[in-house]
Amino acid sequence: MEPSAQALGIYVRVVALISLALGLSDAARVLGVNMGPMSPLETFGATGFAYLSLFALARLFAAVGLWIKASWGAVLLVGATATELVLYLSGSPDVRMSALGFAVRLVLLASILVIFVFSFRQTRARAAD
Repeated sequence: MEPSAQALGIYVRVVALISLALGLSDAARVLGVNMGPMSPLETFGATGFAYLSLFALARLFAAVGLWIKASWGAVLLVGATATELVLYLSGSPDVRMSALGFAVRLVLLASILVIFVFSFRQTRARAAD
């Protein structure tokens, strides 16, 4: 059973909200919220701070792109999330996340791949008509 275009649109918006929440969480870490007197630059190091900043911005822009249903939003989200997961799994000391953060990123990556599959199927179905 194929999902309707309206159901897919709602699903994309939910993924956009998850991306927005994760991007805002990363932005709060970059700004040093709940870190007390510690500087985020000293805590994460220069490279870790740059990675975290880039991933936060990419997720925030991707959330906007997904919300307006632009194709670049999904591509940006897949690129940022996959890159972060690859860096983390390769053992980079500059990328830090909790087990919950890792799980959320995996769910986000899987959900955006589901969007790609259903969008591709809808495009093929429209072309066949």
